[in-house]
Amino acid sequence: MKDSALLLGRILMAVIFISAAYGKITHYDYMQGYMVSLGLPGWSMPFIILWELGGGLAILLGLFTRPVALLLAVFCVISALLAHLHPNDQEQMINFMKNLAMTGGFIYVAVTGAGAISLDKKLKLKWA
Repeated sequence: MKDSALLLGRILMAVIFISAAYGKITHYDYMQGYMVSLGLPGWSMPFIILWELGGGLAILLGLFTRPVALLLAVFCVISALLAHLHPNDQEQMINFMKNLAMTGGFIYVAVTGAGAISLDKKLKLKWA
């Protein structure tokens, strides 16, 4: 049961990043404009898409799980502070808190690992 629960948790954590990358790809100009309005350089958009998609897929598959989870935790904090910390906007503050909750989830994944149903375990990677 533990490994099935870890897999389900990874799936749920990964979906938000994979879908966010898809949204940025399908609404590229709009999302790039939004990111520029936050003070990020426009050229960073492809890297953010690659990170969200690649990181989401790595968590989904359980590949390099612990280090990717730590990096995604940092990503969640940075995006919370840059994009969602607007105390007078309740909707943005909900997203801010969501990012902090995801940070906690990724820290948990980094500590527990991917479990038996993962490429880390199948490939016998040292951090499995």
